[in-house]
Formats: sequence, structure tokens, C-alpha cells
Amino acid sequence: MQLIADSGSTKVDWRAIKEDGSVIEISTEGINPVFQTREQILDIFNTKLVPVLGNGVKEIYFYGAGVVSPEVCGALSGYFKEVFPESECFAASDVLAAARALCGHKPGIACILGTGSNSCMYDGKDIVKNVRAGGFILGDEASGGYLGKRLISDFIKGLLPKEIEDVFVERYGLDYMAIVQKVYRESLPSRFLASFSPFLNEFKEHPYIHNLLRSSFDEFFKRNIVHYDYQNNEVNFVGSIAYYYRPIIEESAAAQGMKVGKIIKSPIDGLVEYHKEEI
Repeated sequence: MQLIADSGSTKVDWRAIKEDGSVIEISTEGINPVFQTREQILDIFNTKLVPVLGNGVKEIYFYGAGVVSPEVCGALSGYFKEVFPESECFAASDVLAAARALCGHKPGIACILGTGSNSCMYDGKDIVKNVRAGGFILGDEASGGYLGKRLISDFIKGLLPKEIEDVFVERYGLDYMAIVQKVYRESLPSRFLASFSPFLNEFKEHPYIHNLLRSSFDEFFKRNIVHYDYQNNEVNFVGSIAYYYRPIIEESAAAQGMKVGKIIKSPIDGLVEYHKEEI
């Protein structure tokens, strides 16, 4: 059995391809080895995967937001070995997952706009250029975490329009100290900040929200995509932020002489097709 995982900080989409070609779908909470302990990750494997798949997994392709170094890849392989002892594990970044899902075996520019953001130039097999994402403090422009950070920052400084602030307060009941606790003292703050994307989407036609979104996408293109050969390649996207805000993204791209190509919500189905072709 072949197991493919697309992991973000918020959730993991799993697909198990059986010998007869049938596919089992599983969804779990997010796995990020940079922020989570061995025990937390093994608990997800043992409680969510093993009851469905048993121990018959032979090949594992894990694409994740926190797969940033050979050490992390090695650690993940070890965790999988503990649960699926006969498996061989290939771990790679979520950027490669986006490229393979969006472009398949053809070259192109592939981007992620979800809880976090990232981008790359892809040659049809490997990533040949990658502007560093920077994370939600130093980068991640236009990600869910970035958009939420801008909204929350304006809220705590009293800069939200009153009609937006009133709805926000009634809906979330957050005060300054509660926000500080979530952002600075609890794990996975980017997930907390990204949770406000549905609120932004609800009010995206409001001039203030539209400007917040448009300026954030402008930042993404100006600080990331400008480094790639966008004159000869469309800019493709995967992720919930890209999926729900496509019109504003296209508006931003056009203003900078760039063209948006494919946008998909999740890479997992494209990854299944990619690996089926590989087989």
C-alpha cells in the first residue's frame, strides 16, 4: 500500500493507494515537525491512521509545511518506521507538493496560499528556485496567518471601521490579553491567526477589507513572484486563500503584469495522479 500525505499546519489530507488501485481517504489535524513533539505526531499516526490502514503501508510520500531540513526528514522517517515498520518514507516540502500537483511533469511557477505561503520555480521534476517564505513573522505574505495578523493588529490598535469592529467583537469576544495569550504563549499561533480568514471573506466587498486583501496580495507578488520568470510562465496557486480570493488575486497580478493560471484548493488529488503516473 502506498500512502501520500499533504500536510499543513491546520490539517493533513491522506490518500492510501491499495494494490488494486482503490484509494482510501483520511483527514487528520495538522502535522508540523518544527512545532510538534514526537509524542504528538505518533499519537496522530496511532489513533487516526493505524485503525484504518493497519500495518500494511510500504511506501510513504509525506509533503509538509515543516519539512525544512534533512534532519526533519530523518525524524519523520523514524516516526513512520515506529508505526509502519516495513515502510520506506520520502519526506519533502509542501512547496514540492504544490509544484507536482499544479504542474505535474511540466515546468511552471507554483505557489501556496493557505495558513502559510510559499512559492517556487519548478522545472517539471525539481524545484530550481525558491524565495524563502520567512514564516508568519518574517514573511508568509498573503497567507491566512498574514491576513489574520493584519486584521488582529488593526483591531488591537483601534483601526478597524466601527461596523467591522462591532461584528468582530460580538462574534469572537476577544480582548487584548486573550489575543496575546493565543499569539505569544500558545502553540501554532499562525493557525489561530488564519482562523479569521472566513471573517475576512465574509466582508471582502467592504472597502477596508478589500484594501487589506489587495495590498497583501500585492506584497506577495512584489516580494516573491518578481524573482521568477513570470514573463514566460503563468503563476499557479494551491490553497484555501488562493481558492476563495481568486478575483482579488487576479486583479493584483494583472496590475503587475503577471497572469494567474491554475488555482486548486488542495494538492492531494494532483499528488495522487502524479504518483500513479510514477508507478
